[in-house]
Amino acid sequence: SDSTEAFDRGDKFNDYQTLESLEEYVLVNSKHQRVETFRRGEQGLWILQTYQQESFSLQSINLTASFRDLYEDITLET
Repeated sequence: SDSTEAFDRGDKFNDYQTLESLEEYVLVNSKHQRVETFRRGEQGLWILQTYQQESFSLQSINLTASFRDLYEDITLET
């Protein structure tokens, strides 16, 4: 949501980055069909992957899912 987006991208993400076991941080947009995943690379740097097409992948749990399923009961802005 608009009210939490800055926190999710800022302080919360900074806190989560300190968790050694965290491999992937996922943000699902509630207004537009978009999923952003931040994956920890081999050197510890976070790599952003943005999905806006038919499906998205969460490598840490070996999942590929469709946007149709994710947004099944959601009305998105046009």
